[in-house]
Amino acid sequence: MAIQVEKDGRLFNLQTADSTYQMYADEYGVLLHTYYGKKIDGENLEELIFRADVGFSGNPPESVADRTYSLDCLPQELPSDGVGDYRESCISLLHDDGSMAADFRFEGYELIPCSYKVEGMPSLYDNEEERGETLIITMKESASQVVVRLFYSVFEKENVITRAIRVENQGESEVVLMKCLSCCLDYQFGEYDLITFVGRHTVERSPERNRVRRTKLEIGSMRGTSSHQYNPSMIVCTPDATEDFGDCYGLCLVYSSNFTACAQKDQRGQTRVLMGINPNKFSFRLRKGEFFDAPQVILSYSDAGLTKLSHQYHKILRGHMCRGKYQHAKRPVLLNNWEATYFDFNKEKLISLGEQAAELGIEMLVLDDGWFGKRDDDNSGLGDWFANEKKLGSSLEELGNRIHDLGMKFGLWFEPEMISEDSDLYRAHPDWALRIPGREPNRARNQLVLDMSRDDVREYLFERISDILGHAPIDYVKWDVNRSLSDIYSHKYAGNQNGEVYHRFILGVYDLLERLLEKFPDILLEGCSGGGGRFDAAMLYYSPQIWCSDNTDAVNRLDIQYGTSFFYPISSVGAHVSAVPNHQTGRTTPFRTRGHVALSGSFGYELDLNKISEDEKEMVKEQIAEFHRYYSLTHEGTYYRLTPPGERFCAWEFVDEEKNHALQTLVMTSAEGNPLPVHTIVKGLSPDKYYCCSVNGQVHSGRTWMGAGLTLRMVPKEYESVLIEWNVVEER
Repeated sequence: MAIQVEKDGRLFNLQTADSTYQMYADEYGVLLHTYYGKKIDGENLEELIFRADVGFSGNPPESVADRTYSLDCLPQELPSDGVGDYRESCISLLHDDGSMAADFRFEGYELIPCSYKVEGMPSLYDNEEERGETLIITMKESASQVVVRLFYSVFEKENVITRAIRVENQGESEVVLMKCLSCCLDYQFGEYDLITFVGRHTVERSPERNRVRRTKLEIGSMRGTSSHQYNPSMIVCTPDATEDFGDCYGLCLVYSSNFTACAQKDQRGQTRVLMGINPNKFSFRLRKGEFFDAPQVILSYSDAGLTKLSHQYHKILRGHMCRGKYQHAKRPVLLNNWEATYFDFNKEKLISLGEQAAELGIEMLVLDDGWFGKRDDDNSGLGDWFANEKKLGSSLEELGNRIHDLGMKFGLWFEPEMISEDSDLYRAHPDWALRIPGREPNRARNQLVLDMSRDDVREYLFERISDILGHAPIDYVKWDVNRSLSDIYSHKYAGNQNGEVYHRFILGVYDLLERLLEKFPDILLEGCSGGGGRFDAAMLYYSPQIWCSDNTDAVNRLDIQYGTSFFYPISSVGAHVSAVPNHQTGRTTPFRTRGHVALSGSFGYELDLNKISEDEKEMVKEQIAEFHRYYSLTHEGTYYRLTPPGERFCAWEFVDEEKNHALQTLVMTSAEGNPLPVHTIVKGLSPDKYYCCSVNGQVHSGRTWMGAGLTLRMVPKEYESVLIEWNVVEER
């Protein structure tokens, strides 16, 4: 059993293949966190908790005679506000008498033989290969009728434990939930580093590593999306942790809106780590019988460094978060018209692009922004989801059929959550936009945001998008979000419920996506928010691939895709070959290098194929052949980071499940006179199999390759790239 319950139903051991997570409800009903780490036998480890009389750390009423017992010092599963724990808490309540206190004590537990579902939000699901087991612990507030249910699912083979919270008001009086974080981890001993993934638009998910000290380390978003600036994932690790060594704990929030994540040492050197919905500008009113579900956190532990941790996240997200036809089906190689035409296109231009693309082996043409309403720039038209047939020179159905006649699929861009003030929709329904009465709103790209918490807004979008998808042969949708939320005010939830709008907004987005995918299950949906502004685990539930960044510069993409790989599978990374000089950076890189970098993702092109040379057209054919040849490696294989950012070359590797085939990519990022040799490490091979290397024809055992590595015979020039294969041979 993955979940073991002992000590009269008060000791809980959650066992994965390589880890143990232990909790114990003590004599006062406080749910203590006693252990998370390398797999153990599961004896009660309450003895590890050192209790002492600590000045200015008070005692709960049950233990007033025992001054060594203080909530301010104990490792807990559900630390709460206002009752003696002065550290960061998970939950805060506002009662009808104006008091703000929450003191939750153990009531009981339940076991269910499957994973749990979070109401209205994505969460890991069971598949044919593995079903989760779930523990539900009930905690009751000591002075009110508020109940918390803590959900823990164990995916044993995957070394994953999930955590979520439901808060229920079972009393007569209304209660306001002021804070509800999904997860708390208390580490009683040890020094830790915190790795977070930070950046900005076009520079997303750069790893940043800091030592956890008494000064709080905190990241988060207040943008209404998970954001380009901070990703809702982080790693707590021992200071000596590397790719292949050390204890590493991952936390990944399944949520696409405002979040917080923090780590801090307390006065006694204990480390507390929390993650969940950002409490800033958040409140949620609970009347009698109502409940609130907080999003899921995916926890995973590795005793062998960062690489193993990443593999565990890649596998769980690929197998238990991504869904639908394209979870494992081969994705088509696409051409997006955006950087080829921007807003300046018509049917003839698009057909010309499609003809050239089909000739080179590209499998889908995607029509980006500008096909609808009055939309010749980014100042108007959003919300008017009607094809501009005058601009196109045909209907979408006719255009789609022409593209299909070329043997290609057809895709379309949408930005459903946004509205332009210069639009028929805004003129008809100005109250549908998030806008505070009496204030001029912030604008980004001269657009506002639709109130996705409203049923009527979602119904309009569902009808319009369904009409388009139902009448034109559309195989793919790019779902974009091109500004952060601000000026939060909902006419539906005005007044004392306005603190619910951010959360209800993202629930509305999830609801619309779910309805559309139920109606059009064969659509390949690619998520996007100016590139990587909503690249999170929750969006993978709807879109198995996400546009990784608006920055398509191959050299910048090395760092962006490196940071993305710590949690997210390579199959989820939207990556394209674009024109040079690059439209974001002005850099010129070889066509072959751009292809090799984009090959580590869901592959495509973002340029005018009619403007490239004949040699480059031949390289397009070669790159597409390589994409198909290596697809099982890049989308289903095991991924290894071989070099950190800042080295003179960047290298990474894929190995297939049977360990018969490996592919390494190396990109030279800087040049120097009298260059030193380029030597790369090799990972993931079977020690006892023999492999032939494609660049030198040498045959060695996997043990030898992984021990000795590979030295290239020639040093590549700056920005040049090399693909290196290892294939199993029958005989040495």
